[in-house]
Amino acid sequence: MNIILLGYGKMGQIIERYALKRGHQIFLVVDEHNRPNLTADDIKGADVAIDFSVPFAALDNMNLCLEAGVPIVVGTTGWYDQLEEVKAKCLEADGSILYGSNFSIGVNVFFHINRMLAKALQPYKQYDVQVEEIHHIHKLDAPSGTAITIAEGILDNSDVKTTWVNTVIGDQDEIIPKPQELLIESHRIEEVPGTHTVLYSSEVDQIEFKHTAHSRDGFALGAVVAAEWLNGKRGFYQVTEIFDFNK
Repeated sequence: MNIILLGYGKMGQIIERYALKRGHQIFLVVDEHNRPNLTADDIKGADVAIDFSVPFAALDNMNLCLEAGVPIVVGTTGWYDQLEEVKAKCLEADGSILYGSNFSIGVNVFFHINRMLAKALQPYKQYDVQVEEIHHIHKLDAPSGTAITIAEGILDNSDVKTTWVNTVIGDQDEIIPKPQELLIESHRIEEVPGTHTVLYSSEVDQIEFKHTAHSRDGFALGAVVAAEWLNGKRGFYQVTEIFDFNK
């Protein structure tokens, strides 16, 4: 495939390496220097675009790809408050967008088991649950998109928790969640790719379910695999649709 890279930070560069390793070509690299002058005509002819930029740029990039008829894989988070509007635009334009908070195969297995665990513990009200996430200090959004996906998996399988709340440790006063609120505790400390933990605590024990990324490589490889999956499809998709853990 001819791939456009929208964003060329650390993630974009690793995605480029995996794309080339898997036999694809880089059609165009877009960053803050050439993005202001980019038009739909400039990207026509590409098979797919992969976006790891920043939230406001991702929204512009999706609109540009819809105008050009280029499918786009969006790994950027922080724009999900406009998700329904983007979905409507995509379907109206007969376009192709695949988005996700995390493209790592391991994390998507984690998402699946997280939902199973929440369902298994749903009858046992003595357990209270919270989510913790750790990322590098350069990450712009909190909580992480991955943490939100984890929280939504818990909420969908709980008759106690109805919404999530977030606290960023060190940046604001501590939040004491109400019984119906699922706490997502965000830590921004050092150069870590990402750690996510689900904690079920009772008076007598604690269950911890944890995923630790050793590098960004898993995210990058997953993004390229997602682009391969999206190639030739039309519609609005989540990354979870790539995986079928129920076979």
